Amino acid sequence: MPRVIGIDIPEKKRLIISLTYIYGIGSKLAGDITKKLGLDPNMRTHLLKEDDIARLNQLLQSEYAVEGDLRRQVQNNIKRLISIQSYRGIRHRKGLPVRGQRTSSNARTRKGRKKTVAGKKKAA
Repeated sequence: MPRVIGIDIPEKKRLIISLTYIYGIGSKLAGDITKKLGLDPNMRTHLLKEDDIARLNQLLQSEYAVEGDLRRQVQNNIKRLISIQSYRGIRHRKGLPVRGQRTSSNARTRKGRKKTVAGKKKAA
């Protein structure tokens, strides 16, 4: 398996699909990267030469925030939201949906302990 910036990418898949296994690279960005390096997006990953992998590593490290750097950046953004006590930060701290989803009927699949969500009050 070829290793790109510390990640094993699948060797039997097309290059444009294999690059999406790296955190922070979607299909659009994978297409841009292959075009920038002059590689065929439809070639299989195991056909990459060592110098192609080295050029790919160098490009990803210099121009894009991917993997560890991107994960750290996202975590810092969430910590900042929590520290300034914004609405989104409070939702992150409570483990509730952040982007306006309803909580009365869904939002039961978040990881961690079960959280009680207030339901409708019974009419007496």
